[in-house]
Formats: sequence, C-alpha cells, structure tokens
Amino acid sequence: MYVVTNRVPVAPDWRAQFEDRFRKRAGQVEHQAGFLRMDVMRPESDDSPYLVMTVWENEQAFRAWVGSDDFKLAHQNPLPKEAYNGEGKMEAHTIVISAGTSD
Repeated sequence: MYVVTNRVPVAPDWRAQFEDRFRKRAGQVEHQAGFLRMDVMRPESDDSPYLVMTVWENEQAFRAWVGSDDFKLAHQNPLPKEAYNGEGKMEAHTIVISAGTSD
C-alpha cells in the first residue's frame, strides 16, 4: 500500500472552512481506482498542522488520481493565502509492516 500525507498549517480562524471543503469536496476521491482510505486529522494545538492522509493500493493509483480531472476539480479555488500559517508539506510512504485488530 502507498500512503500520502499532506501536512497543512491552517490558521485557527480558517479551520471550519478548511474542514467544510473536505465535507463538500469536489471529485469524490473515494470513487478513484485504487483508492482505499482518507483521513483528515484536526490538530489538538494551534501550532500543529492538519494531516490529510490518503491510502492507495499502489503509487500508480495515486499518480493516476493526481493526473485526473477529479483531482483538478477538487483543487480549484483554494482558500486564500491568509488561511495558512506557513507552507504545507507532502510526504509519501510505502507500508512495509502493518498491525491492527481483526473485526
């Protein structure tokens, strides 16, 4: 599996709008081939970034989504620069070990 995490430093006054954009997001990433999961994580402190994590079957599935019209639609009309406390950062990882509980 391939995991992409975006660290997004959202200014406290813009948190509601940031979260709302994901609730109403265009493109609906969950309909993309190879998509497994997305988590949007709100930080507990004002000086920590939001984490937006997507999990894919493989890197090729992620790259196909980035090149899709749905990706372009989902990322048009971004929040203004003052909505952010700095530069975001994207990290990509391949899962080599995973543990969890069985249902």
